[in-house]
Amino acid sequence: MEINALIKRINELAAKKRSTGLTLEEQIEQKELYQEYLGNIRSQLKAQLDNIEIVDKEDIRH
Repeated sequence: MEINALIKRINELAAKKRSTGLTLEEQIEQKELYQEYLGNIRSQLKAQLDNIEIVDKEDIRH
């Protein structure tokens, strides 16, 4: 699912949970969406960390 649609659906379910509560199916969907969202965040963070290059000060002077 596209990230904006994913966030929109998560927010819809969160609002419904606060107002009227969720059905069992919606609770399951919410957990699955959270897992997908967190997986996306983790993969983005990992990609960003993989691209970090540590530079030693002494290497810069030479």
